[in-house]
Amino acid sequence: MTPNRLRLPAIAATVLAAALALTACSSAASPATTSSPTATAAASSVSGELTVFAAASLSKAFDEISTQFEADNPKVHVNPITYDGSSTLATQIVEGAPVDVFASADQKNMDKVTQASLAGDAPVFTTNVLQIAVAPGNPLKVKDLSSLADPTVKLVLCAPAVPCGNAAKTLFDAAGVTVTPVSEEQNVTAVLAKVKAGEADAGLVYTTDVKAAGSAVAGVAIAGADKAVNKYPITVLKASKNPEAAAAFQEFVLSAKGQKILKDLGFGGE
Repeated sequence: MTPNRLRLPAIAATVLAAALALTACSSAASPATTSSPTATAAASSVSGELTVFAAASLSKAFDEISTQFEADNPKVHVNPITYDGSSTLATQIVEGAPVDVFASADQKNMDKVTQASLAGDAPVFTTNVLQIAVAPGNPLKVKDLSSLADPTVKLVLCAPAVPCGNAAKTLFDAAGVTVTPVSEEQNVTAVLAKVKAGEADAGLVYTTDVKAAGSAVAGVAIAGADKAVNKYPITVLKASKNPEAAAAFQEFVLSAKGQKILKDLGFGGE
C-alpha cells in the first residue's frame, strides 16, 4: 500500500503540470485570435481635428465622405473642407498652409507638393472626364467642340493651370479646334456657376459636375473625352498635426465605402 500512496502525489503533479502547460499555450495563442478586433478598435480610436484641401470638383463627394468618415470615427472632427482649383490649393500648401490631407484633380499639381518633399505617397483614387455644360434644353444646339468655335457662343473655361483647363486644352488641340473663351476661371465650380446663371452659353466641366447640377444644366458628351482623363491622387502631408486621422481619412477614400460614394456620383474607378 505504501508504494501506491507514494505514487499518487507524483501522478497529481504530472496532471497539474500538463494543465499548466495547456493554459500557457492558450494564453500565448490568444493575441493571434484577438488581433483583428484589436486592430479594428485601434482604427476607430483616432481622434482630433482634420483639415482637408480638395479639388473643387470633389465638393459633393468629399462632403459625403467626410460625413461618413466622422460617423465611423466619432472622435474625429473634419473641419469644413477647403475646395478650390488644384493649382491654387497646391500653391497654398507649398507656401505653408496647415493641411492634413490634399486631394488633387490631377497629377501635375500633386507633383508640386510631393516634389517639394511636403507629402508622402499619393495614390490615385478616382478619375473624371470633361463634358460640355449648356443651358437646359441646349437652346444653341451645341453638338461638339467645333460648335464652341462659333464666336456668337459665349464660352467659359477653366484657366490653363487648373486641371479642368489643362484637360480642355488637350481636347481642343486634339480636335483641331480654336476657341476664344469670354473668361477663364480658377476652378470648375465657377465655370459651372456661370453657365447656370446664364452668364455663359457653354462651359467645359466634369461629367460629375453636370450630373450634380441636375436640371440646372444639360450635358453634351465630348467624342474622345478619354484622351484627357483626369486622375485624382490623395496624400497625407508630412507636416500634418494629426497624421493618424489623416491616414485613416486617406484609407477611407480608397476603401469600398469611399469608392461607392464616388462612383454613385459619376466618378470613374481606378
